[in-house]
Amino acid sequence: MVSAAAAALALSWLMAGSPAAARSRDAGPPHAHAGPDHAARRDHAMTTIPLPQPRPATAPARAGTKADAPADSAKGEQDAHEPGKGPSETSREAKTPAPPQPSACRVALTEEIAVAPSIPPIKGPGACGGDDLVRLEAVVLPDKRRVTLTPAATMRCTMAAAVANWVRSDLAPLAARLGSPIAALDNYDSYQCRGRNNVAGAQMSEHGRANALDVRGFKLADGRMIELTDRTQPRDLRETVLHSVCTHFATVLGPDSDWYHEDHIHLDLAERRSNYRICQWDVLDPLPKVAPLMPAVRPDDAPPRETAETEETGKGGKAPARTGSTGTAEAEKHKAEPAPGDAAEADETEPVAPAPTPPPVHSKGGKKKHKSRS
Repeated sequence: MVSAAAAALALSWLMAGSPAAARSRDAGPPHAHAGPDHAARRDHAMTTIPLPQPRPATAPARAGTKADAPADSAKGEQDAHEPGKGPSETSREAKTPAPPQPSACRVALTEEIAVAPSIPPIKGPGACGGDDLVRLEAVVLPDKRRVTLTPAATMRCTMAAAVANWVRSDLAPLAARLGSPIAALDNYDSYQCRGRNNVAGAQMSEHGRANALDVRGFKLADGRMIELTDRTQPRDLRETVLHSVCTHFATVLGPDSDWYHEDHIHLDLAERRSNYRICQWDVLDPLPKVAPLMPAVRPDDAPPRETAETEETGKGGKAPARTGSTGTAEAEKHKAEPAPGDAAEADETEPVAPAPTPPPVHSKGGKKKHKSRS
């Protein structure tokens, strides 16, 4: 009721004020000539009009609005007002992809097994390179000793894990039987973008895929160097290493495999059909200390050598004696006089034809010169 009365009062006041305003249009603004009663009635009408009540905090949100819109807009305004950071940079940070998750090999190859920090992937040139690469610096033994790779090798994580397992499970016990722990592994070659056997244009080598390691030997803590292709090393030692590497790796190439692996051992994890493996390493015996200077003596029971008969052999099967140009007079005498037993036989033979006369010797001036055609 009160609000209806207030509305009616306001309407009557407006209707009453319109003629007065029309009458005083030429005289100026109406408030300039209005009296105090008119101002009081206007103030009373303004105070009596009710205003809407504020919305309670517990009221449900209106449909079509987001409760977090003010917070988001406030955050956007705050980021826009930060010095050196604009809206474009904020959106760029939101679009940055998350870093890739580590592989299962990377998770398993912990610092308790090897010192092998991850390195960025290598892409090219060509088919060279690979992903999930590490730099294998040392292998950590179960007793916390470190076997350093000299120099550090760049390879895939799976290849590094295979090398670490080989050193920990096989080489370390073998070195202990030699009387000194293993200290270092001689790295001859690891990652290198090249063809097989370092031949230009050949098929891609596993070294170019960061999936291979060439080893010359290992060093013991007492300073001894065990070279795997050295023939002077004990044969059983080298055969033990041979069986060991052929168990851990898919490809093993050593001496007598080809002309390129006579002074080192090639190891890799190449994937082949049906899990086919290659193990080619001939453990060679030591060379003789002193090479023989003379041929061996012919055995007594060897069959006699066959010799061809010459035209100079006589009927009796005996060849006449030969003398050089410096023979003695006695040798010439025996040659001219026949033996007593052969006198009758000599009479029945035909006379010997005289020796041919040697050609005349021309003097120096009489020689003819021939033109050379060379």
